[in-house]
Amino acid sequence: MLQSSINAYFATLGSMADRMLATDSDGLPIAMERVFEDMIAKARLTHDAGNKLMFIGNGGSSTICSHMAEDFTKAANIRAMAFNDSAFLTCLGNDLGYDQVFSKQIEMFAMPGDVLFAISSSGNSANILNGVAAARKRGCTVVTLSGFGPDNKLRGLGDVNVYVPSGEYGFVEITHLAIIHAMLDMALGWRAQPVAAPLRVHA
Repeated sequence: MLQSSINAYFATLGSMADRMLATDSDGLPIAMERVFEDMIAKARLTHDAGNKLMFIGNGGSSTICSHMAEDFTKAANIRAMAFNDSAFLTCLGNDLGYDQVFSKQIEMFAMPGDVLFAISSSGNSANILNGVAAARKRGCTVVTLSGFGPDNKLRGLGDVNVYVPSGEYGFVEITHLAIIHAMLDMALGWRAQPVAAPLRVHA
């Protein structure tokens, strides 16, 4: 019984690759292949121009932000940062309200030509929406990753918007991480290879 649930879980997770949707700032569909091609190139060009990638997200999405900012910086030598330092968040949340914790940091640190990755499972978190607005004012490119309802507010705010059609945090968050990590891995040269046979473990 448990094995069937495990199989179903990973089958559902695997299906997200075929179900996720991408749109531009006008709401027009974009092929996922083009999204990857454009964003891989954009990440490198952004760094080469002296700019950076920025990541914002709450809860589980914040760990995606830290993970990917670190990996882009260390593995790909692409300048990147995540705005989730606890001192900043608690200070700004206390003084300005939690809905401003990302927008204030973006106002201070973002430069024209930077790229903001705004990650929100619900797509309706006020601090993420305000962060996007602040990035727009600073002349940044915006990439959104959202899930849950297809009409969530974040989905229409980016230059590129990737939507994962699931109402469950696990599937949405894991897919968001996989999307950005895949971009990084492909930028580093990963290409499709035959799936290796599973290792046999002898008791």
